[in-house]
Amino acid sequence: MPQMQLPLFPEGSTLINANLAFVREGDRIAYIYGHLPIFSHAIDDVPTFRMITSQLYVNGVATQSEICHAFGVTPISVKRSVKQYRKNGAAGFYEKRGRRGPAVLTPPVLQNAQELLDQGFEVAQVAKELGLKQDTVRKAVRLGRLHKPEKKSVKTEKRMP
Repeated sequence: MPQMQLPLFPEGSTLINANLAFVREGDRIAYIYGHLPIFSHAIDDVPTFRMITSQLYVNGVATQSEICHAFGVTPISVKRSVKQYRKNGAAGFYEKRGRRGPAVLTPPVLQNAQELLDQGFEVAQVAKELGLKQDTVRKAVRLGRLHKPEKKSVKTEKRMP
């Protein structure tokens, strides 16, 4: 007949549930299942923390509420991590985040816009000519990335009586 093993957790460990605990060892967190260490990571390694807690939930080792209570995280953060784990696997936590593409006002476009403004075109005409939104050109002028040439004013001479 198989012998049942009781969970034996080291001193200073925090229980997640009856079979699972974690313990801080210096600058690392170690996860213990029963009496065996199953994983460890640096304390400040947030992507790995999200990955392992999601994996614990998906594999049925812990519930989301147990993870929330043990680590003091919000339920929505656990749900987002679980969704990411199910969609992309463990590698999904280490992928570079998608960033916005290049700006519309690249240096060549700024140069063309400035040339048009120097020729006397209005902001609306410059935007239309370059296929930009008027607000984009207006904002560039306001922030100093483009400048409108000074309008020449006609001075009236005073006549001496």
